[in-house]
Amino acid sequence: MSLKTWAKQVKKDMLVLILAFHHKKTPWYVKVLAAITIGYALSPIDLIPDFIPVVGLLDDLLILPVLIALCMKMMPKEIVAKSREQVIAGEFDLPVKRWIFSVPILIIWALILWKLIQIFV
Repeated sequence: MSLKTWAKQVKKDMLVLILAFHHKKTPWYVKVLAAITIGYALSPIDLIPDFIPVVGLLDDLLILPVLIALCMKMMPKEIVAKSREQVIAGEFDLPVKRWIFSVPILIIWALILWKLIQIFV
């Protein structure tokens, strides 16, 4: 599988995950992990900044696919199958706005910064 094909598949799986997240039969614990995964994927803030050579891109190449795979494995098969069918058919409307997912990430980074200031000042 080429890198381009793999990247397209990760993007499709992300859409499947977003649709499955909004399904009412998705268990709450899977929704929590899915929300973290979606938030991480859509957040403008990365765990490791992309400007750091090689290592900066590793988080996107490793962490995100692992989180997506874990969510898909925990998700009921019929929900994944229905969501995948919707993505393939193009019959979906994304119900979330991108900025919503950056709020928790910004809060986490602000808390880390606040704690560091407390330690060093």
